[in-house]
Amino acid sequence: MNLRGCGTALVTPFKGDGSLDERALRDLVKWQVECGIDFLVPCGTTGETPTLTHDEWLRVIDLTIETADGRVPIVAGATSNSTRDAVAKAKEVAARKGVDAILTASPYYNKPTQEGQYQHFKAIAEAVDKPLILYNVPGRTGANLEPATLGRLAQIPNIAAVKEASGNIGQIAEVFQHVPEGFLVFSGDDAVTLPVVALGGAGIISVASNEIPAEMGALTRAALSNKWETARSLQRKYLPLMQANFLESNPMPVKCVLAMMGRIEEVYRLPMLPVKKETRSKLEKIAGEVGLLKRTVVA
Repeated sequence: MNLRGCGTALVTPFKGDGSLDERALRDLVKWQVECGIDFLVPCGTTGETPTLTHDEWLRVIDLTIETADGRVPIVAGATSNSTRDAVAKAKEVAARKGVDAILTASPYYNKPTQEGQYQHFKAIAEAVDKPLILYNVPGRTGANLEPATLGRLAQIPNIAAVKEASGNIGQIAEVFQHVPEGFLVFSGDDAVTLPVVALGGAGIISVASNEIPAEMGALTRAALSNKWETARSLQRKYLPLMQANFLESNPMPVKCVLAMMGRIEEVYRLPMLPVKKETRSKLEKIAGEVGLLKRTVVA
């Protein structure tokens, strides 16, 4: 699978009445592509996917495909803590023309063993003919996908990559000892994109690129091209924003900033909520300092 660079884990915009804001989603996708993003990831964690209905989930993916219009690869999120359901969802998105790969996370809440995770992902891989990117995010799922297990899974032909969001650089370093050459490792945390690329990673599946697609793309490409001075300079400038996006549960802060930028309405679905007053003040300060609010100032 020829996928490298910075991919945006897209937010899902909603209207004031709580329905999908299709126009805002189209505009967001169009802007991302125009800013040179390398690929798009609709319906991941950042997309509030657990709160989407089945039809809405497919609609978000279809709108992303339609608007991107073949200009960038699309990695569609399809996750469930029921293996049977995860297989069914993966089959549905795999059948869609325009889906280049599928992102699927470890089962959440169940806390499966390593063998349970292996069998879960194996079942999904065997049911579809599209490349799979496995998503390890133990802080949300309660189940860590260990490097040795990932190494076993990497032997399955269409398991092509991992989004590693364990936050453990030592573990990510160990991943490279277990997977074959050509297996792609993406950072799942903006702040550690540079060390992951330095270890041999292929890039980042990013939250911050919702707000700064051109800049996160430039940072990632610089690192991948061994232009470390440029990469470090961008890292230092935007690290406060990367960190601020996790002052409260993702995607609450990033949607708050996007609303400040005038790109979406600030609407969430429970259990997500607007951020606290003090968080909003911090986000506004940081977004202003990195120049995100200049175009939205009203005289």
